[in-house]
Amino acid sequence: MLVIKTKNDLRAELDKIDKEQSLGFVPTMGALHEGHVSLIERAAEENNYIVVSIFVNPTQFNNSEDLEKYPKTLENDINLIASVADEAIVFAPSVSEIYEKNVIHNLYDFDGLDKVMEGEFRDNHFNGVGTIVEKFLRLVSPNKAYFGEKDFQQLRIIQKMKELQHLPVEILGCEIVREKNGLAMSSRNERLSDTIRLKAAFIYETLKTAKQKFGTENVISIKDWVHKAFEQNADFQLEYFEITDSETLTPIKQKSNNIKYRAFIAAYAENVRLIDNLALN
Repeated sequence: MLVIKTKNDLRAELDKIDKEQSLGFVPTMGALHEGHVSLIERAAEENNYIVVSIFVNPTQFNNSEDLEKYPKTLENDINLIASVADEAIVFAPSVSEIYEKNVIHNLYDFDGLDKVMEGEFRDNHFNGVGTIVEKFLRLVSPNKAYFGEKDFQQLRIIQKMKELQHLPVEILGCEIVREKNGLAMSSRNERLSDTIRLKAAFIYETLKTAKQKFGTENVISIKDWVHKAFEQNADFQLEYFEITDSETLTPIKQKSNNIKYRAFIAAYAENVRLIDNLALN
């Protein structure tokens, strides 16, 4: 397995690959867990070669404390990748290597996908995401790129960015991988106490109950029920709960036929921000 830290070295290595061979790409911010492993395994299964990037992207953090606290476990990450895809190319550049002297994000018109949910609470977050993913896709030029559906809004944003920039890559969403209690796997989970990490099953259980209610109840009553459930649970503070059109991410007030819907939650536990989502139909 190769670990590469500069753009020039990466280009030189990728130039050796036969253009008839398929190249898969898995972008990560490190602190890898089983959710990342599932993406890497799928990429390795579906492609002749894969690149896994490890890069904590500063332009997508609107909270400097969150950026500072983001876990950095490069050696462990490399060992984990080697255990599941020992022929992978690992790209682990520095911030200066990627951004040089201009650590700034591009501005995109995401057609409203970035204005709801995460976009309401994380100013310019998705411009930062779009910027780094575009940089990596142009650098790696993969046939396929893999993203987890835990960040479903991010997935839709990246699919939109690909359309806007006319990038010749297939953007693939992969199912959420969960801990035994149902908590969506995330690098942030490591910051939770053992007790709260177990109790955090509450978030997924809330989504599952909302899905059950979606078959018979209206959207307003479901949202009211979720807010009350969080009010009665002192361990978790709800930031938002939304039911949206899965394609446009537009929050809905009532259901229509032949449209796919998804429920989204963001909540805090022990000052750690957790997100999750679930398809409703």
